[in-house]
Amino acid sequence: MPDFTPHTAEEATPRELRRAIVRLALSLAALALLIIPIVHELPLGQTTRTGILAWLLVPLALYWLYAGQGYRPLLLLQVLVFSIAASLLSVKALLVGVGVVRLSILLKAAMGLIVLGGTFAGINLGGMLIALLRDRRTPRGLS
Repeated sequence: MPDFTPHTAEEATPRELRRAIVRLALSLAALALLIIPIVHELPLGQTTRTGILAWLLVPLALYWLYAGQGYRPLLLLQVLVFSIAASLLSVKALLVGVGVVRLSILLKAAMGLIVLGGTFAGINLGGMLIALLRDRRTPRGLS
């Protein structure tokens, strides 16, 4: 029975790496050009909009991990960072619901974590591009 599990960037062939780069770049572009503007236009508060974005990023990062679209340690860090951001925003929404409205530090921390997770995604994509370019420059038969 053939193995259909995708490889992470560490053990991917150049073809798999190229395909993962394209899929990751397309999903990041869709996120930046479609999802973020749509969430931004929702008639909700800043915390709720950011919370929705964070909760959308968690399954997206899990998909990237499942599909092997990058380096496993970076993908695990993304899942962790986005999950913490989503949790902080859920706590903030719960506190606002019970009347505590002065904890903007939770929103700021979550936004910082979302930016950090996005930075990890960029590093992941950049690392895969560098690995692909390095593999192209390595003569066949030498590794």
